[in-house]
Amino acid sequence: MPVRQDQRDAGESVFAEQRPTLLGVAYRMLGSLADAEDVVQEAWLRWDRADRDNIAAPRQYLVTVVSRLAIDRIRQASRHRETYIGSWLPEPVHTPVASLGPAETTAQRDSLSLATLRLLQRLSPSERAVFVLREAFDLPYSEIGDTLGLSEAYARQLHRRGAKHLDDSSHRYVADPAAHRRLVERFVDAARTGNRAALQNLLAQDVTLWADGGGKVRAAIHPVVGAGRVARLLEGIVAKHDEVDITTLEVNGCLALLVRLDDRQHVCSLETDEAGLVTGIQWMSNPDKLRGVVPSD
Repeated sequence: MPVRQDQRDAGESVFAEQRPTLLGVAYRMLGSLADAEDVVQEAWLRWDRADRDNIAAPRQYLVTVVSRLAIDRIRQASRHRETYIGSWLPEPVHTPVASLGPAETTAQRDSLSLATLRLLQRLSPSERAVFVLREAFDLPYSEIGDTLGLSEAYARQLHRRGAKHLDDSSHRYVADPAAHRRLVERFVDAARTGNRAALQNLLAQDVTLWADGGGKVRAAIHPVVGAGRVARLLEGIVAKHDEVDITTLEVNGCLALLVRLDDRQHVCSLETDEAGLVTGIQWMSNPDKLRGVVPSD
């Protein structure tokens, strides 16, 4: 039976209302805005074809569709990651512009941070889905179980397991926004001048820098570890470019650096510890992953 126009309009209205939640679920699970948008588009096609008169809970139905599509996408992506050139990092997003679901609580904001999205890649697809649905969207375990086809008890177990993996990392400290801003500003001042000593004073001894050029832009293939090595690398990057411009912007709910080196732009995000030192640096150079931050020409 053909869908009446009023039914289609109602379906579009429901989907539009839920779209930020759906995009937020998919993006947090995948770490890629492009892949998340593809998943949400596929969810729309399924919603448009569905017998919506028999769907009692549209939000739960749509979250279920998106979560399962994202799990499938994670499994497919694992094969691609094996041949990815260099470190694979999550795609940064300019959060004041993006609509990626709720970000009122500390847990919700943390679930969107680039540090957490990087660490989520260590979890199994099911652990990742449970963690996102619980931490970012505060769904009850019973609903998470129904969404993913799991028992409530197993959903709880997967959440505990995933949270432990993330909590065991020294890179998941959530800094006070004001303290993080002060650190970023000091980092910017040191980076603009290429002052190696000033940079090194801001770095933890075991700091790690990951660079993602995706094989499209020259970048460090392997993680760079140690305050001296990271400071030397950053000093060298600034020194070898004629035009260097460093500004700040909000990325994934945290202040980050937008770095222009000659005609190329990069995003640099900092992970910190309780002592106010930088423990991790994500340096994104892959142009395919910068469209959520840098407007295309």
